[in-house]
This record gives sequence, C-alpha cells and structure tokens, in this order.
Amino acid sequence: MSGTNREVRVAAFRPDDERLADAVALLDSLGADPVADPMLEVRPTGETPRDGEYVVLTSKTGVELAADAGWDPGEAAVCAIGESTADALREAGYDVDLVPEEYSSTGLVAALEGEVEGARVEVARSDHGSPVLTEGLADAGADVNETVLYQLVRPEGSGESAALAAAGDLDAALFTSSLTVEHFLDAADERGVREEAIAGLNDAVVGAIGEPTRETAEREGISVDVVPAVAEFEQLATAVVEAAAPTYHE
Repeated sequence: MSGTNREVRVAAFRPDDERLADAVALLDSLGADPVADPMLEVRPTGETPRDGEYVVLTSKTGVELAADAGWDPGEAAVCAIGESTADALREAGYDVDLVPEEYSSTGLVAALEGEVEGARVEVARSDHGSPVLTEGLADAGADVNETVLYQLVRPEGSGESAALAAAGDLDAALFTSSLTVEHFLDAADERGVREEAIAGLNDAVVGAIGEPTRETAEREGISVDVVPAVAEFEQLATAVVEAAAPTYHE
C-alpha cells in the first residue's frame, strides 16, 4: 500500500494490552498513522463460568480469565461467539463445539435456538453484554444463567482521539463495541468537545465492527461509513484505511 497513506490518522480504542499493541502494529503495516486511545479497561470480578449443558463465552478476555482460574467445562458444549474467542479457547486447551456463522449475539441465538429448550445455558461475559443473547436464549426455552467475569470501565486519561476529532485532525476511527462509542463520547464530554468531536468524526471515516456498534454510533449522531462483512478487527481496520486513503491520493 502506498506510503501516502501515512497521512491517514486512525484512532483505535482497544484495551491497553496486546490487543492495542496488535492494532497499532496492523495500522502501521497498512501505512496509517495510529492513534492508540484505549477506551476499555478490564477489571476481573473473580467469578468463573458456572455449570451448564451449554456454556457460552463471548470474548478472548473472558476465556483468558476463565482459563487462568482453572475453569473446567466438564461435559458442557462450549460455544464461542466468534473465531477470535474460539481461537482463545483452543489455545487454552478447550474444545469448541459451536461457532455461529454470524459472529454476533443474534447469530449465536439462531444457531442454538432449535436445541436449547429446557437446557441449562451459562453465559459468561463482561458486565456490558447485550441482552439480545440472554433474552434470545430464554425465548428459545433455555434456562439461562449469566455470570459476569469482568467489568469494562473507561481508563483515566483517555480521550486524545476526541480532542483530535474535535480539532479536525482525525481521519478515521475504529469502534469495536457499543461501549467504545459510549466511552469516546464520555471522554469528549469530559473535555467539553462532544459536539465538535461528533462533527469531526462525521468528516472522517468511521468504522463499526458490527450492526449493534453501528446502531449505537448512529443513535448518537455519528455517521458510520464501514461495517465489515466479518466482525473481526483486521477486516475492520483494513476496510477503514482503504476507505480513508483515497482522499489523500488526489
């Protein structure tokens, strides 16, 4: 990809661990100028998944916390909401019984709804999980229990990207969950630039990793330009940089 893409300044909001480091490395490899502005901090609760006939894990973070605590799924069917979660399970030594075709709460409900009537289904995730999953499984007749493995909070000092957007100095943003949208706006509020930051995003290329994230952004007045067909960060980043770069090739 052309070196002129280096002018494309792209904000990534992933937690400040290997995920943010990987995001920065990927954006750098795409020729973009990464702005690392973590909007999520993981705070473990110390809980582990409970027993169930089916156990649903929704994130790599949840898998790592469960594995570190020595969680044993026993005879349960282990379900992962996407390939990154499934890969984390396999790396931790767990068998994965189901990954839905669509990597979303809706996709997982669709994959399970015909077989969970009367079954105990354990959903182990963050404190900001979508009710679409638990309500959908309950509507399918499952006996659903939800265990909160970790809380997601906004790190102190976050918001550089909001200031850049407000100043018209951000070319693209990569929202990876509804919560990253909400925390970005909280950070903009904290700096007194909410309206300006939204206007700046609407002059930039905004990517959302899936439909729920797009809906949250658009409800707040942020126009979303890119939603990748596959809800994975690499596809999101690549599509957004490709959408933003042509502006600088004129």
